[in-house]
Amino acid sequence: MSITATELKNNLEKYLQISATEDVFITRNGEVVAKLTSPYHDRVETAKSLFGILPKDINIEELKIERLAMK
Repeated sequence: MSITATELKNNLEKYLQISATEDVFITRNGEVVAKLTSPYHDRVETAKSLFGILPKDINIEELKIERLAMK
């Protein structure tokens, strides 16, 4: 989504809520000057991508050992 800086200023709460689910690009004089995004968005996408990959019976200690063995 792309909005003007004035639109953001006038409706900040609305765009803060929208930014939780999608990036909001802020423009000034027709040029993108900023991006409003959720700091957790990448983590959520990463977590979703792991569903079905990790075994259900593995625990955190086993994961740490496996990770260290890969180095």
